[in-house]
Amino acid sequence: MKKQLLIVSLTILLSTYAIAQRTPAPSQGAQVMQTIGVTDFTVKYSRPMLRNRKVFADSSALAPYNQLWRTGANSPTTIEVSTEFTFGDRKVPAGKYALLSIPSGTAWTVILNKNHEKGTQDYTESEDAARFRVVPTSGAFTEAFKIDIEPVSDSTGYLILSWSSVKIPVPVAVRTESLTMNSLNKIIAEKPEDTAALESAAGYLLSKGKDLPIALSWADKAIGLKESYYNMWLKASILSKLGKYNEALPVAQKALTLGNASDQAFTSFFKGQIEKTIAEVQPKVTPKAAAAPIKGKKKK
Repeated sequence: MKKQLLIVSLTILLSTYAIAQRTPAPSQGAQVMQTIGVTDFTVKYSRPMLRNRKVFADSSALAPYNQLWRTGANSPTTIEVSTEFTFGDRKVPAGKYALLSIPSGTAWTVILNKNHEKGTQDYTESEDAARFRVVPTSGAFTEAFKIDIEPVSDSTGYLILSWSSVKIPVPVAVRTESLTMNSLNKIIAEKPEDTAALESAAGYLLSKGKDLPIALSWADKAIGLKESYYNMWLKASILSKLGKYNEALPVAQKALTLGNASDQAFTSFFKGQIEKTIAEVQPKVTPKAAAAPIKGKKKK
């Protein structure tokens, strides 16, 4: 009995001790994750607060001018990117980096350093993966330091540092189109009978308006493997984009027929899109010219 009481008491003591270990940090931890195209950007950092203190000034104790700053608080601020990317004007391999900066009234230096565990401790400039100078802009007042990643397109965006009324926008970019096509080509090479891969590849090229004859060949191959309203609609859309309206119309009409007869969920979205394609193509169809009569030879 005494042994059981001892075990229970020890368990309660250890639980209480474990709970007591976590107390709120003066600078709260944060994480921001953003996908641009097919590339994932993940930033982990801590958010110091102003609390009526000066920041970004010669006399600042938080982030003084012309001194290396950890760009946050507590542990080193890190940024991890899943593919090769451009930071400012410098290409950087996929990986994890320490995000550092040197504040200034005229132009900040924002740094990616390969040693993501050290931060400002034992910092070595020779380990920098990229440096970029950014002119600060004014923004809405922010009490707690904040990092955002704002996508602009499927291949560009900005890493934005905000604190007080200062905003530092660092341009970032990725090679979304080539990354996507490399991935799609690889899947098609590995699984040439995969209709979903063929449809995805054809649809991507259609959305970009590039290599449409290749897109058409992939749509045709998908149709040959398993005809559906979706791949027929893809083919009709590609033909229309190529200006082959006479060929596109019957394919689009068949896509609608297949959709209406399908056991699959033929949603109002797909039905509406196919009907829209038909409506756009129909006025552009030209009537086939009547075959000219073949004149016989005159008898002598």
